[in-house]
Amino acid sequence: MLHKDYLVEEITQFVEAVMEGLGLARVSQDPQATLEVENAVAGLLDLDPEVALMLTPDSLVTMMLLSGVGDALADYVTYALREVADIYEAQGDVQTADLRRKQARVVAASFGCDYDVIPEEFLSYNVSSTTA
Repeated sequence: MLHKDYLVEEITQFVEAVMEGLGLARVSQDPQATLEVENAVAGLLDLDPEVALMLTPDSLVTMMLLSGVGDALADYVTYALREVADIYEAQGDVQTADLRRKQARVVAASFGCDYDVIPEEFLSYNVSSTTA
């Protein structure tokens, strides 16, 4: 139970950090905001941010498997990487956008999640943050 509570808290903090970073990155095209989203992904996986997102897609999956919570986090990681890829593409950084998309696709395929689905917590965050 304690592990589940910890994981729920980690996911909640991750969703908040990702949504704030994505919102700022989309509006201002601020590269620092995009890095904050990537740092949130690395933090969720308990990986060094400098290394985590330079990993090949298969290596990223391996690190998620080794973390022991990869299957619980795959939907969130897939969504965040996919969204960051779109931002990089809008900023003209096609190479990084392609890497993030590949990472997202391999994570989704490896853990059996749907690449195109937005996790419920992100939908809830969008609703609650726009009505607040």
